Amino acid sequence: MVRRLPSGAAGWTPTETTGLAFDARVLVLAASDDRIGLLASGLDALGWRTVTARDIAAAEATLNDFPLQAAVVDVDSASPETLSRLRAAAEPRRLPLLVIGGRADQTGGADLVMSTPPHPAQAALRLEKLVRAAIAEEEFRLRVATFAARGISLSTEKDDDTPLRVLAAGVADRRFLALSNALTAAGVEVIAAPTPYTAFDYLHESTFDAAVLWGADDHAPALSIASGMKRNTRLYHIPLMLYLRGKNEISLSELFNRGFADVASADTPEMETAERILSLARAHRRHLTIRKALDSVRSLEIMDPATGLFTPELFAAHLGRVAEASRARKRPLSVCVLRVRETEAVTWARQGGWLDRAMPQIGAMVSRLVRVEDTPVRLAKEVFALALPATHGEEARLAAERIAAVIGCTAFDAGADRSPFVAEFDVGSAEIRPGESAAVLLERASTDLYEKTR
Repeated sequence: MVRRLPSGAAGWTPTETTGLAFDARVLVLAASDDRIGLLASGLDALGWRTVTARDIAAAEATLNDFPLQAAVVDVDSASPETLSRLRAAAEPRRLPLLVIGGRADQTGGADLVMSTPPHPAQAALRLEKLVRAAIAEEEFRLRVATFAARGISLSTEKDDDTPLRVLAAGVADRRFLALSNALTAAGVEVIAAPTPYTAFDYLHESTFDAAVLWGADDHAPALSIASGMKRNTRLYHIPLMLYLRGKNEISLSELFNRGFADVASADTPEMETAERILSLARAHRRHLTIRKALDSVRSLEIMDPATGLFTPELFAAHLGRVAEASRARKRPLSVCVLRVRETEAVTWARQGGWLDRAMPQIGAMVSRLVRVEDTPVRLAKEVFALALPATHGEEARLAAERIAAVIGCTAFDAGADRSPFVAEFDVGSAEIRPGESAAVLLERASTDLYEKTR
């Protein structure tokens, strides 16, 4: 363990790091550790390593020098001017801001405001979602520029007009009704479901931007709904909040592992709970809107006609733009290459034309399995590639292998006289190096694949 102190950053307090490299991910801006010192320690233990600045000048210097992903700010340091300066110091990175100790109506400019320090697991999960949303926005702007250069306009404006829809599941109660009223006053369409059965009826009949579950004494109904939603591919990504009924003991870490995006304690004011649900719902709506806009170009002539993915030429142009942005934002960038593995079943399927017939479905699966910020391309007839912004090499490889594993569980038609076949993939990956071009990065990922399979 070492302690690193940047030069010229008065008021800067380092946290411990795990080696010679500066590995902090989160800036903490607080004049003292009284309010959020324990939260910072908890984030450190969960891998969200923090670095603390005691004043705005030190915070700006740290954001300028290091690729921090988010900021947690003590409300005593969270003036609108301070929050604006933090975002400006991180540019061109988008910096999510979490303010602790205040109220949303008194703290403008933050992405999320919490009146009391949350459980570290809760903070880590919310930070993860805020960071991924910021990266998706960055990528969307790059994608807009890439298509605009070819005379194609990507827009999300007309899709954001309809009211947010929130499912409120649980038996009516004074506090639960107060929460529903607060959401309704904010323009949200709240659909009440008194039982898990009616909750699932509503979930399967229409779309929702978030769901808030009212915890019973044993939390069984809420846990049942959460478990069912996480087993359903259509409902999996809907953010869930658990609103605790009382102060009975419950493992918050277990709740977050079960898929809850947020947990509001019994003493959390209804207005704050409403604001936190709104934050989750807006982020989910924005995520779906961006994906819809990106999917809208899949049928255009500029895309690969069989799969709807990027063509090699379009991908090369976009990857160059992404590589340039990754350097400017001090974020990592990785590329993975996936090639259909040669097996006896694949050889037979290719000879009969069945592999070609399966390619549109495989391409659609690749498109749906990647994150919204990732760019998929059909490099060759049986070769795909992915550009994964803000992702290190080993993380990218694991992501590509998970995609390959899901596709490998799907059986494709091989004709009336043969059993269905599966398409397995070999995977290569590479992370961009300082000064490296996008073309060289892609070449290294391809080389990695061929070296692993020869």
